[in-house]
Amino acid sequence: MKTFRIAVWVGVLILAGVLGAVKFYPMKSQVVAEPPFGVPFTLVSQSGRPITEEALRGKPTALFFGFTHCPEVCPTTLFELNGWMEKVDPKGDKLQAYFVTVDPERDTPEIMNEYVSNVSKRITGISGPPDKIAEVIKGFRVYAKKVPVDEKDPNGDYTMDHTASVFLLDSAGRFSGTIAYGENPDTAVKKLENLVRKG
Repeated sequence: MKTFRIAVWVGVLILAGVLGAVKFYPMKSQVVAEPPFGVPFTLVSQSGRPITEEALRGKPTALFFGFTHCPEVCPTTLFELNGWMEKVDPKGDKLQAYFVTVDPERDTPEIMNEYVSNVSKRITGISGPPDKIAEVIKGFRVYAKKVPVDEKDPNGDYTMDHTASVFLLDSAGRFSGTIAYGENPDTAVKKLENLVRKG
């Protein structure tokens, strides 16, 4: 009888060990690093040099999509973002920002350089061929649509509807949140502070 009890206890211990291992190891194997946000790309910076997704690595990044003919959202966002960055990272060595055009037909690197430089020396403009920009817009889950100014003249002057939020990426290029257009300035600064702290 004693031998039987011992055998039962040994069986229970083995079963507990197996169940513990089954429960533990799948959880451990699920810890997989989240991939970088967006898609690989090769575009052109406002200085005329090639720029790839690797530019979004190494430092926390604020990423904004817009266009130079934008009447209000884009200049306001660029101006405010520059101010927030000055508060959060006065020396400019912990945080970076990029402004990607959604209107590459008009926004050449030269025009992006003139436009962005008038607002900030901390933000880099990015342009490129329309097909490559379209891939990036889709890959970063950005909404962008050409809208004729006059519906009766679809091939005439146009504006662009587009996502107005600033994407926040950590130093590995992973999505870390957004700053909405019209965000409370204190909240926006806090989000950037948290982003820098996260690294």
